[in-house]
Amino acid sequence: MTGLRERLALWIEKRLPRPCLRRGATGSPRGPVKRIIVFGRMPNPTYDYYFAARLEAPGMPPFQAVDIRHGNLGELDPQGAFIIVCRYASPDVLTWLDTHADRFSGVGLFLDDDIPAVVTGSDADLSYRLFLYFRALWPLRRLNRHLDIVWTSTRHLASTLQLHQVQVLPPAPPERLWKRAADAAHATNRASDQVLIAYHATGVHLEEHRFLRPVIEKVLAQRPQTRFEVFADGRAASIWAGMERVSVRKPMPWADYLADAEQRTIDIMLVPLHPSRVNDSRAPTKRIDVARYKAAGVFSESLAYGSSRDSGELRVPYDAGAWREIVLQLVDDDKIRRRVALAMGQAVLQMTTAADTGLEVFRRRQA
Repeated sequence: MTGLRERLALWIEKRLPRPCLRRGATGSPRGPVKRIIVFGRMPNPTYDYYFAARLEAPGMPPFQAVDIRHGNLGELDPQGAFIIVCRYASPDVLTWLDTHADRFSGVGLFLDDDIPAVVTGSDADLSYRLFLYFRALWPLRRLNRHLDIVWTSTRHLASTLQLHQVQVLPPAPPERLWKRAADAAHATNRASDQVLIAYHATGVHLEEHRFLRPVIEKVLAQRPQTRFEVFADGRAASIWAGMERVSVRKPMPWADYLADAEQRTIDIMLVPLHPSRVNDSRAPTKRIDVARYKAAGVFSESLAYGSSRDSGELRVPYDAGAWREIVLQLVDDDKIRRRVALAMGQAVLQMTTAADTGLEVFRRRQA
C-alpha cells in the first residue's frame, strides 16, 4: 500500500506547475534596475534569512518589501523596478505583474523548499498542502511568463527544478536577527540547575516528532533536572500528549518568535531531519534559530548540515540511541554546551558575512 501511495504521489507531482523562465530570459535583469520590490507574506523568515541583509549591502539599489496580504499595490512604481517573488504570489500580485509587464527591469522567483514534494507528501496537514498549492504552485501558470531569474536556497533544490539556469542563494541573515547583547537581561527565568531542551518545528516535520518522542522520554527519565519544550500543533502535538516536564507550545508568528528569543535562552536545541526528499533540499537555516537562543545545537547528518566528519559541529546519524547519548552528554557537561553554543555563533557569523556583496546579479548589471 505504501508503494502505491508513493507512486501516486510521484505521478501527481510530475503534473504540478513548476517554475520556468520566460522566452528570451538570460538569468539577469533586462535593463537598469532603479529599485527592487520584494513580494511575500511579510514579515517572514525567508525574506529575513535570504534578502534583508543582501538588499541592505552597500551599493545595492533602493528596495521595499511588500506584504502580499495587505500591501497597496496601486502605490508601487513599476518603472525600472526589479520584482522578487518570495515563495508566494497572490492574485492581486499576478494581476499587477500582468498590467505592468513592459515596465519592469525584470522579475525573479525565490524558493527555499521542495514545495511539490511537500504538497504530495503526507507529513503536512491537508490545509497547509492546499495553501502551498494555491499560493506557490498554481500562480506559476501566470508567473512563469514574467520570470527572468529563479533562485533557490540550495544546489539540491535547484537540481529538482529541471531548469538550465538556476542561481543558488544560501542563507545570509543580518546580524541583528540572531546576535544579542551579552548581558544579564537575557538570562532565563529558571533555576540554575535545570537544563532546557527544545525542538522548534511544526507538523511538517511529523516524522521527526515521532523520532524524538522516545529519545526525550528516556532523557527526562534519566535526568530529573531536564525540561523539554516543543513547538507543535495538530497531529504533531498529539505525539507529546501525557508527558511530564514537557511543554507543548503552538507555533507562533515570525515576529513573536523573534521576540521570544529576546527574553530567554535555551540550553540545547535539537534539529533532527528524517531522511526524505523534502529534507534533502533544506538549507541550514535552523543554525540561525539555535544561535539566536544561544543554545548548543544537535543536528542530523544530512545534505543540509553535512557529516560529523566535516567539523566540530554536533552532527549525529539519524539513530535514536545516538541522539539519546549526545543529549545526555550535553545535559551533564555545561562546558561542552557553552563550547558548542559559541561555535554556533561563529558558524552563523560566517553566513552573515556572505551578504556583504549584496545580490551579485544586480551589481553585474549596474557595472
